Amino acid sequence: MNKRVTIIAALLVMITLAACSSDSQENTEDSSSNHDSDQTSQEMNEEHEHGEMEHMDGEIPKDMKEAENPKYEAGSKAIIQDGHMAGMKGAVATIVGAYETTVYAVSYDPVSGGERVENHKWVVHEELKESDQEPFQPGSKVTLEANHMEGMAGAHAVVETAEQTTVYVIDYVPQDGGDKVTNHLWVTEEELAPAE
Repeated sequence: MNKRVTIIAALLVMITLAACSSDSQENTEDSSSNHDSDQTSQEMNEEHEHGEMEHMDGEIPKDMKEAENPKYEAGSKAIIQDGHMAGMKGAVATIVGAYETTVYAVSYDPVSGGERVENHKWVVHEELKESDQEPFQPGSKVTLEANHMEGMAGAHAVVETAEQTTVYVIDYVPQDGGDKVTNHLWVTEEELAPAE
């Protein structure tokens, strides 16, 4: 009789341990699933910052200085190496114009409401209300006159990065099958590669 009780007790212990092990594995899978979900959320947030925003046809400021010898001439083709917008990276761009300026990445709260836009690429010096001043350094506060996105014009922004370079206005068809984008302002020379 004692032998049977011992065997039954041993079986109960084994069943309990197996159940605990199964719960632990499920918890690990849940944790892994949550981690994957966190990564997906982060990627979606990053895409939302730029990719989900609707680009408006840009207007080139009248006082822009055309580049004398740009790497990519107007009418030539180039491959876009960086994706500010959904479907942009890898698309073939047609160069509309090339300009010498100081280009900024900025963070701002849209005047139309909605989430803060972080590290928006790009705004040029001539699109700032304070364009009569010397180029700004990271951390400077400026007022945007650019109208690339809804709620941008009139917004107060913080300069995240500043660089003197050649910037381009481009037309392109997004890789994700979206409608053709015309007069996209701006891409930098470093964000383009020669089309083969």
